[in-house]
Amino acid sequence: MNIAFIGGGNMARAMIGGMIQHGYDAAQISVVEIDAQQQQQLVEKYGVTITASIAEGIQDSDVAVLAVKPQQLHAAISETAPSFQNKLVISIAAGIRTSDLSQWLDQHEFIIRAMPNTPALVGKGVTGLYALPRVSAQQKEQASKILEGIGAVVWVRKEVQLDAVTALSGCGPAYVFYFLEAMQQAGTEQGLAADVAKQLAVQTFLGAAHLAAQSDDALETLRARVTSKGGVTEQALLSMEQSNIKGAFIRAMQVANERSREMGEMLSERQTGALDAIKPDTFFAPRR
Repeated sequence: MNIAFIGGGNMARAMIGGMIQHGYDAAQISVVEIDAQQQQQLVEKYGVTITASIAEGIQDSDVAVLAVKPQQLHAAISETAPSFQNKLVISIAAGIRTSDLSQWLDQHEFIIRAMPNTPALVGKGVTGLYALPRVSAQQKEQASKILEGIGAVVWVRKEVQLDAVTALSGCGPAYVFYFLEAMQQAGTEQGLAADVAKQLAVQTFLGAAHLAAQSDDALETLRARVTSKGGVTEQALLSMEQSNIKGAFIRAMQVANERSREMGEMLSERQTGALDAIKPDTFFAPRR
């Protein structure tokens, strides 16, 4: 299976590194990238094939991974749509709907949309995946293997559920960092050094997450085991309940879900409108 990446940014690099660690040969991977410095870095670090032309870059590939910025995607691929025929297309461009991708690629039917999150950069991410109906089981398996190089994968049955994935795991690292900030601040206000408070907070999150991942028990059960009747943890949780922390957190994710849906619609409208005036070679060189 030969894989071509359209764009060689941070997420593409994470995926390439993960694939190589999981046994893919660098000779199977090509990257379409126009920035000379990034081209050199990709060759030096991964030994992959580099080109500035989409048509040339994906010519011998079975899978094309769209890894350019969402605002640039339509202009980057619309002029080279015939080159994608019969290939599996995986898009990690946030917010771009499969219906738009299919239209931009001349009604292409073999498209998978992926929503990874930033811990993928250290191989600890999770990616939500949705496939169009014509995508085969084998192609889904191929996509899973590619993305398992950067963490876990979860398939959803309806594309609209990717907005929920975005609200939960896509935005999720920011929620964790926000809570870690609060824990560190509370620790320093109670007399701990900032670095000590940070270490305690981060390691507590890591340990609790590993425990939850390895346990078959419900999260509620795990929480209850730490919460002794009349104890310290119970008082802390009661304070959070009185402040309706859980309710506020759920509402925040609902807002994120709605915003994800709105941004998808906005990207669709803008890409086929104002961005049509931008020439494709603004982003990638045409085939010579």
